[in-house]
Amino acid sequence: MKILVTGSTGQVGFELLRALSPLGQIIAPTRQELDLGDLAAVGTYLEEQSPDMIINAAAWTAVDAAEDKQDMAFCLNADLPRLLARYTNKHDTWLIHYSSDYVYPGTGTTPWIETDSTGPLSVYGKSKLAGDSAIQEETSRYLIFRTSWVYSARGNNFMKTMLRLGAERESLNIVGDQVGAPTPARLIAQLTFMTVCKIHSKEIVTSGVFHLAPKGQTNWHAFACAIFTLAKEHGHALAVDIEKVNAIETVDYPTPAARPLNSRMDVAAIEQLLAINMPDWESQLELTLKEYLN
Repeated sequence: MKILVTGSTGQVGFELLRALSPLGQIIAPTRQELDLGDLAAVGTYLEEQSPDMIINAAAWTAVDAAEDKQDMAFCLNADLPRLLARYTNKHDTWLIHYSSDYVYPGTGTTPWIETDSTGPLSVYGKSKLAGDSAIQEETSRYLIFRTSWVYSARGNNFMKTMLRLGAERESLNIVGDQVGAPTPARLIAQLTFMTVCKIHSKEIVTSGVFHLAPKGQTNWHAFACAIFTLAKEHGHALAVDIEKVNAIETVDYPTPAARPLNSRMDVAAIEQLLAINMPDWESQLELTLKEYLN
């Protein structure tokens, strides 16, 4: 297969390149090689390269900045997926795309299922939902993986920010009323690898939207405490006293974009799709932290 991976320099894209390399020719243009905001250039690139499958890890992920840069957010999160979907529909191939827990309204305390009503609170969430809808309108051969709280051993993310702040400060205030499941980019890539194999062997023939996140739930405050506890166990020097990592409410930490309080996502559907048992978020954190510290 010839697989196009967009967003290859991001957290998920980097892990995809590592995971997918045994499957065939991977083409992964950098920003310098292809401006994904230039849709005409992207269209030309697709016809020149003729990929057999597209995995779209490109996205506008700056949640707060999207409030002021709506055009850019919608270009990357909605217009680009529509263009990619049109290509895959024309050439009768598959598109794998990553979406977000931000498409849901964040209400309640039960995990979202894929058929629940959406209701994004922010421009970012609206742009991601628009991308999901565009793909569903333009092609019949797609898989949309909605994920949450993505982090990894590289790039900018919550785990690395906590380790930096924990080395600099003796106390921290962390939001404790937003609940979800931290998802390593490595896990996303691993399950994407399995998905591509099943598509190739025709074990997957039906399109759909699936939640991709570890099992279990936590909040940002508890996630931070888990990061600090594990880091200390592995000999990482920290200044912060875990007893002084304080839980605060979302209202006490205002941001330009509203955050969903409930990002719990039911993962039964993807477990059935891939015939797997999804790991818990705690074991995934330990793996990712070990990779970063070592």
